[in-house]
Amino acid sequence: MLGSRRIVLLAGLLVAALLLLGSLAIGFTRDPGIVTSPLVGRPAPAFALVALDGRQISLAGLRGRPVIVNFWASWCLPCRAEAPLLQRAATEYAARGVAVLGVVYQDSADSARAFMREYDQTYPGLLDPDGRTALEYGVFGIPETYFVDRTGRIVSKQTGPLDWTALVRQTEAITP
Repeated sequence: MLGSRRIVLLAGLLVAALLLLGSLAIGFTRDPGIVTSPLVGRPAPAFALVALDGRQISLAGLRGRPVIVNFWASWCLPCRAEAPLLQRAATEYAARGVAVLGVVYQDSADSARAFMREYDQTYPGLLDPDGRTALEYGVFGIPETYFVDRTGRIVSKQTGPLDWTALVRQTEAITP
């Protein structure tokens, strides 16, 4: 009788261990930068922000175009790593109508301008002085990037720095 209890206990532990290993194995097959967000699949929060060059740019004004919205700051080291990739995407996807927007997160306009000059960024850098836009997008750390389709719906969110493969994959998902 004691032997059968041990067998049942061992079998239960074995099943629990297999379930744990299976869930870990599934987790290792996913890109950790692509994060589920309650905003994915929903309309992107609207914004109208002043660009570093003084223009006002709104998300509504870009309706009909795929949009990459990247939250960044000049003091953010991972943002520096992905800056050339975002410029490359802005250049390579311009003919397909993709707009890239950089929303400055908790940084000064002067520092942001210097950063954009340093990395030859030609897409708009938008000031979010009160942080309202970042709050509406649920930004909790930068860089964070949202991929918005032509209808204004968020298709995916990338937390942390983008690499070229992830940037292309997510841009292709919003590009006709």
